[in-house]
Amino acid sequence: MSKTARFLPGLASALAGVAALLATLLAVSPAQAAPVAASTLNSGDTAWMLTASTLVLLMTVPGLALFYAGMVRKKNVLATMTQSFAVCCVVTVLWVVVGYSLAFTAGTAWLGDMSRLLMDGMSFDKLAGLLSVHPLAPTVPESVFAMFQLTFAIITPALIAGAFAERMKFSALLLFMALWSLLVYAPVAHWVWAPTGWLAGLGVLDFAGGTVVHINAGAAGLVAAFMLGRRKGYGEEPLIPHNLGLTLIGASLLWVGWFGFNAGSAAAADGRAGLAMLVTQVGAATAALAWMLSEWMLRGRPSMLGLCSGAVAGLVAITPASGFVDVSGALAIGLFAGIACYWGATGLKRTLGADDSLDVFGVHGVGGLVGALLTGVFARREIGGVPGDIATQAIGAFSVLGYSLVASAIVLKLVDVLVGLRVSEAGEEQGLDLALHGERLD
Repeated sequence: MSKTARFLPGLASALAGVAALLATLLAVSPAQAAPVAASTLNSGDTAWMLTASTLVLLMTVPGLALFYAGMVRKKNVLATMTQSFAVCCVVTVLWVVVGYSLAFTAGTAWLGDMSRLLMDGMSFDKLAGLLSVHPLAPTVPESVFAMFQLTFAIITPALIAGAFAERMKFSALLLFMALWSLLVYAPVAHWVWAPTGWLAGLGVLDFAGGTVVHINAGAAGLVAAFMLGRRKGYGEEPLIPHNLGLTLIGASLLWVGWFGFNAGSAAAADGRAGLAMLVTQVGAATAALAWMLSEWMLRGRPSMLGLCSGAVAGLVAITPASGFVDVSGALAIGLFAGIACYWGATGLKRTLGADDSLDVFGVHGVGGLVGALLTGVFARREIGGVPGDIATQAIGAFSVLGYSLVASAIVLKLVDVLVGLRVSEAGEEQGLDLALHGERLD
């Protein structure tokens, strides 16, 4: 029996084992918070959070799908887009079953408990006028908060796929993303964002995911690029992108969706959300210009791909800082991010020698580190209510970096044993569209 044929029972066995282990370790029944009266909620906050959730989902499908699809070769476009779409579906189911509970319930300093397994305890009683809320968003229904956080849980593993574009088996992708979302993303989200998380307790600041999303995904992408090896022909022949017009459309959708990502993390339609939106725009634009000028000076001409990549780099870097800094801080973070991520996608990439196909580590890993550290420099108490501290930020950033590197390697090795990671040489030569899905672009 081939590895592919063993995929479904292997997936079922792996997930059953993980579920059994978690159930054993976390079999607790904490007291549930009493439902609140629906009349106490804020309709403006709720409307904004519903909108923000939609914007963040837009970032993955179609934003990231188009952004990545434009940068791969024509024979891999459909497979690349399918990856983003499939990740959205897999993570959605896992999130409502167990992921949300592991990330956002009280539990311990390391992991949440099982009080929201299958969303049990998330109440809505229209007749009684009662429903549950989460302590992090007390003015909106808990279902809205859970949906908003789901969109973050979706885009984070989807970002990783850019690092191994054009060479991973679809069965391996599904299994890796499922395990990674439970064993890496959910714990890190709990550490940083849950009030009981150990990094939250230290005072690590991450307003919208610079550490949880971008450093986490960047580290996993780097490990995946090393473990899968280089694409056939990498460094020997030009691997020309199919359609950079798609990449520009995807980058534009990411930019617009990012307002939900950052401003939505205020969990309210208030002044902090408004400032987060403004500094997000400023950080992205500044980084795009910084990348463009760096490329222009060093390579003699600016590129559209460079502008797109610089904008994404700025969005990444401003993410952890967006609820803590003012416009001057955003300008500085954008400037540093544009230059640093250009180096990350060029000089650092050559030094590391990994075929990180779409520069996941160079943009998201490096940009996330820049943003996390500079949050400690530019955070203002009058905006976020807390001061910044670069030493504390470094503990958070490098703890997540190290955990994701090690845990991702373990998950990838397990997937390799179960189903194999890489497509055959013939399948890679043919292209993943036909080899994996039996479809092609005309």
